Amino acid sequence: MPNVTVIPATIDMHAKTPLDAPRKKRLAGYARVSSGSEEQESSFEAQVDYYTKKIQENPDWEFVGIYADEAVSGLSIKNRPGFQNMIADALDGKIDIILTKSVSRLSRNTADNLNAIRALKEKGVEIRFEKENINSLDGQGELLLTLMASLAQEEARSLSLNVTWGQRKRFSDGKVSLPYARFLGYEKGEDGRPQIVEKEARVVRQIYKNYLDGMTIRQICAALTEQGIPTPGGKTVWAVSTVKSILTNEKYRGDARLQKKFTIDYLSKRVVKNEGQVPMYYVENSHPGIVTVAMFELVQQEMAKNARLGSGRNNVSCFSGRVMCPICSEVFGPKTWHSTDPYKRRVWQCNGKYRERGGGARCKTPHLSEEQLRGAFVEAFNQIIVDRNWHLAVLETTLVSLADIIDLNAEAQTLEERSAGLFAQLETMIADNARRAQDQQDYQARYEALHSRYKSVQAQLGDIAAERQRRMAKQESVRQFIETLRQRDALLNGFDEKLFRATMEQITVYSLEDIRVKFRDGREISVSTE
Repeated sequence: MPNVTVIPATIDMHAKTPLDAPRKKRLAGYARVSSGSEEQESSFEAQVDYYTKKIQENPDWEFVGIYADEAVSGLSIKNRPGFQNMIADALDGKIDIILTKSVSRLSRNTADNLNAIRALKEKGVEIRFEKENINSLDGQGELLLTLMASLAQEEARSLSLNVTWGQRKRFSDGKVSLPYARFLGYEKGEDGRPQIVEKEARVVRQIYKNYLDGMTIRQICAALTEQGIPTPGGKTVWAVSTVKSILTNEKYRGDARLQKKFTIDYLSKRVVKNEGQVPMYYVENSHPGIVTVAMFELVQQEMAKNARLGSGRNNVSCFSGRVMCPICSEVFGPKTWHSTDPYKRRVWQCNGKYRERGGGARCKTPHLSEEQLRGAFVEAFNQIIVDRNWHLAVLETTLVSLADIIDLNAEAQTLEERSAGLFAQLETMIADNARRAQDQQDYQARYEALHSRYKSVQAQLGDIAAERQRRMAKQESVRQFIETLRQRDALLNGFDEKLFRATMEQITVYSLEDIRVKFRDGREISVSTE
């Protein structure tokens, strides 16, 4: 029988110090609350005060400090500097024991919890969870912690699902809420709905009017910055993205598109753009609009036209993107001739001038000087001024006809009823196929035929909606043109760039004797530069 002698341990396997070495344990506390409410603030202060006193009152403990994160989620450690600093100090050997209220206070993410606990365990750092009475260095500690962390994570998942359900229920009920602190023009009303802040609403209307008057977005930014008007976020310098967002946000017309973005993962809280993954809701007349629907639609039409032409609006020249060639369907661009000699001059010519077309033919549209383009606009506008009263009468009649959309509404109602009927038939067909066995090839053929009819009706409804928007935009365009004409009763003596930007649609150059100037109200006047 072998003789076995036990050699007792002399080194603490965790602290790496002699077992009989007299040394105080270095303790730190960790506190966290997940919101900034008054109740949570009290809880946060109570946690900090509790752990500070508890550690300092024990003579065998050395107080390292309290690490804390206030008003942050426990689902991720990424935005928790207090937690990260505590782990770093513990791994650096500055902490022996960490006290915290519960497993969920440390983290609601199982993976984050276990990774932190295991990393600290290797360095001999103990975590004590008071509510669950768990010690991370205990033999059964990790098993219990895995279970508790999993329960905390499942609780967070359930809470997230409840919050998501509540949000979507509010969306489906048409209840609108805005990020008021960073949303220009609105504040939360007593009924919980957005209400207009008139001082800020004037800025929004100015932005829309300036854009329709022909100003570029950069020019609008510069003007607002120069006037000292603060941005929605309280900054002094306006950015292009801010103005563009105001010009395209349907909430300024009194509607709301809800759930444009959604949280894809409750743990990381990563938010992504909704491109059809979850339902989206469009609520008409959800709150008071700052600009009219017609003005909003006209701005969208202008922005779409600029994007389609690929030119946008040019700060350098008001003619950029506005002069067209009827042969090539290309815009005119500026060209500098004789750039290195005394005969240097700038002309505008078709961008497809020297591009070969079918049969080797080239574009024969003439070039024009900037003076000729200016003169064409002045002559065309003066022709309208000469017969101003007649034009105003015609425009008023046009305005009335554009406002009449009874025919569109009647057609839309008929199509909506047809669409509802077809959809009900589709649902019945699908349910019937699920209940009883039938020839799937025959079923698929019948389904495709019915679904095709449904899609056709939906497309027609889309066309009607587009026509409504087109008429509203045209109505606003005519209304603004009428307003401009009423303010002008004298002939132009020279080119007015602001008037040009506000009233011009495009100039089409057929020849020097036939230059057609089209205004925003739709009327086209032919002039000659000869």
